Amino acid sequence: MAPAPLRSAIGLAAAVGATVLLGTPAHALGFVTTLLPNGASGGTGKAALVINPTTNQMVVMAAFKNLTGNTTASHIHGPTTLPGTGAAGVMTATPTFPGFPLGVKSGTYQATFDLLAATTYRAGFVSANGGVAGARTAFLAALKANKSYLNIHSTFLPGGEISGFFQQQAPGPLPLLGAGAAFGWSRRLRSRLGQRAGNRLTTSA
Repeated sequence: MAPAPLRSAIGLAAAVGATVLLGTPAHALGFVTTLLPNGASGGTGKAALVINPTTNQMVVMAAFKNLTGNTTASHIHGPTTLPGTGAAGVMTATPTFPGFPLGVKSGTYQATFDLLAATTYRAGFVSANGGVAGARTAFLAALKANKSYLNIHSTFLPGGEISGFFQQQAPGPLPLLGAGAAFGWSRRLRSRLGQRAGNRLTTSA
């Protein structure tokens, strides 16, 4: 579990940044992962994705701490040959997620991406899948199949100091809450988010 300051920061950022995704909660997709060290590192972290396939918006959230080296890049890799194991090329933008904290050993990150924007993906991934629409399809397929992982690269392990394969959350109207639970958001905050989403649903019905 991320320390309290990180839980607070990522919870507030996600609550604000992902509000727009609750417009079509019945179709939202949630994915979470625990980031574990790939070598002799004490680094750990959490990451989550909340995707609205109708509006093609994706919120990426991450919190990490105690890396041995300083961060140099972070991406989502895939698809691997087998679920939950192996290595694969980068699917998202290079050289790193825009705005990801670099040169640090601990930090948090939250950003929103358009799944139909070429800048969301690595150029080679787009061309390999016949264009942006194909890249979107391949990206979502890798996530759903447990064949994609978030990797945080550092000066200590340039190939990736901590990483974790994404697991899809159980279907439901509020995968954001499941993603929030992965970060250890407080029960009170999760309740408030659920209540707001319920109010939004009632208003729009």
